[in-house]
Amino acid sequence: MSAPQSASAPFLAIEGLRLSRGATSVLNGVTLSVARGELVALMGLSGGGKTTVLRVVVGLEGFDAGTIDVDRVALRPGPPPAGESLKALRARVGMVFQYHGLFDHLSVLDNVTLAPMHVARLSRDAAESRALALLASLGVDRLVKALPRELSGGQAQRVAIARTLAMEPPLLLMDEPTASLDPARRNELGRSLTRLVREEGRTLVVATHDDDLVRDFATRVVILADGAVVEEGPPGKVLSDPQHPATRFLLQTKDRRRREG
Repeated sequence: MSAPQSASAPFLAIEGLRLSRGATSVLNGVTLSVARGELVALMGLSGGGKTTVLRVVVGLEGFDAGTIDVDRVALRPGPPPAGESLKALRARVGMVFQYHGLFDHLSVLDNVTLAPMHVARLSRDAAESRALALLASLGVDRLVKALPRELSGGQAQRVAIARTLAMEPPLLLMDEPTASLDPARRNELGRSLTRLVREEGRTLVVATHDDDLVRDFATRVVILADGAVVEEGPPGKVLSDPQHPATRFLLQTKDRRRREG
């Protein structure tokens, strides 16, 4: 896939993002822009700031300095957004967590319809119609009556995606979506994400260690190290001919783990 070319303003714009926890500096001036319709992968060693960037963008954490704009919703330094600001943000961005977080006591269908019914105030029929279409598009519609404990890791992850998409956010953030998937399910998920971008016009930002997913499906890869962007570009170029020492170290570490595993 090639990155879309657009002269319009980026859908997500992050400028000089900084965040410390106590004496520990977590984000050190992250600057990143994402165009509408891109599938951007964030890569880096654990602790490099990938998940924290996602949590700040979705409004789960505040930040110390910098700016974030999500489709004309502006976030500024301070505590996490609340009230109308948070409502406006959540209308534009949703997040799928590494551990899917489905409600154990609810069926697949009830997990997906919960927020549309109680937050978006859709009728049950409308919420169920939307949920069934999403579950079908992700290949898990036959599991509507199942409880989360009856699902495989890949099935649960796709249900979690459907649950987030049920609120129709144009920007979808995902944290390590293939962590519990075998290669076949990884490819299946990758194709599902590609459809979201190509057919539905969604914008995706995915934090991942999975370089195969990135090579095969991302439009662009962004490398984070020590809380800052150190390299970015087309996945084929960045992952085949890394220019920054942090990128080379990341790929060498992954290769060593593959050999040892």
